[in-house]
Amino acid sequence: MRELSAGLAEHIAGTATTLCRCWLVTRRDSVAIGFTDHDRDLFFGGRTFIASTGLDATQAENALGLAVGGAEVSGALTSASLNESDLANGVYDGASVETWIVNWSDVSQRHLLDAGTIGEVSRTENTFTTELRTIAHEFDQVRGRLFQAACAASLGDAECGVSLAAAELTVTASAAVAGTRHDLRADLGDLESGWFTGGTLTFTSGPNSGAQALIKGHTMRSGHHSLTFWVPLAQSVELGDTFRLTAGCDKSFSACRSKFSNQANFRGFPHMPGNDMVASYPSRSDQQMDGGSLFQ
Repeated sequence: MRELSAGLAEHIAGTATTLCRCWLVTRRDSVAIGFTDHDRDLFFGGRTFIASTGLDATQAENALGLAVGGAEVSGALTSASLNESDLANGVYDGASVETWIVNWSDVSQRHLLDAGTIGEVSRTENTFTTELRTIAHEFDQVRGRLFQAACAASLGDAECGVSLAAAELTVTASAAVAGTRHDLRADLGDLESGWFTGGTLTFTSGPNSGAQALIKGHTMRSGHHSLTFWVPLAQSVELGDTFRLTAGCDKSFSACRSKFSNQANFRGFPHMPGNDMVASYPSRSDQQMDGGSLFQ
C-alpha cells in the first residue's frame, strides 16, 4: 500500500483535485529532462518539468510477485523536447524514468509512483509511443549459459575472442551516392557479397552521426556494395557521409569456422538435435536412423 504525504492524501480526499503527471528522464549519458502533462511548466526537486510536450500516459499494469509490469507514454515529436532523430539514434535507449503524481497548485504535494526504464519505442510521422518497463524486467534477462545450437557470444566480445581490429572485420568507408533512410551504397573493395549481413554500421559524420544501424542485407549492385537496414534511419544518407562497418556473424558453427577461423571458441552446441529429430522415430526407409552417429 502506498503511503502518501499528509498534504497530498488530504488533497486527494477532497471534493476536487488539481493533479498531473510528471516524468523525469535520465539518459545513460546523465542528461536529465523533465516533462509534464500539465499545461504549464512545473519546478520541483531542482528540475524544470516542461509542459506543452503533448505527453500522455496510458494505463499502468502491475502485479504481485516478479511479473513484469509496465506502462506506455505517448507524445508529440518536437525539436524543443523529443525529436525523431534522437529516438531513432538510440539516445534514449535504456534511459531511466521516474513517474510522479503532482498537485500542480502546490508541487510540494507529490508522490513518486514508479521508476523504470525506457523499452521499445515506436514512431510515426509526428508522434511517438514508448514502453516503460519496471525493475522486474531485469529478472527476465538471460543469466548463465543457454544450451542452443547457435553461438551465445557476440562477435568480438571476451567469450568470442575474435579481434575486430582486423582490416576485413572493421571497415571505414563513405557513401558513394546519396541514399535513403533504408539503404546506402559504398565502395568496399573486393569484400564478398554478404560479408556485412547481420553486422552493424555506425555513422561518424552527416545528419545521422553517432547513429548505429543493424545491417539486414549486403549485396553488390551497379558496381557498388549495397547495404540495407532493418530499421529506417532518422535521416536520409547524404553523399560522402562516413561510417564504420563491422562484419556480420550469423552465429552458426560453419560461419565461425570458415569466416572467422574461430571454431575453438564457438559458444554453442552445433550437434544438439532439433525438435524434428527429438520427435522422430526409427524407420526402415531412413538410412540415418541406424543407431550410428548422425555427423559422420
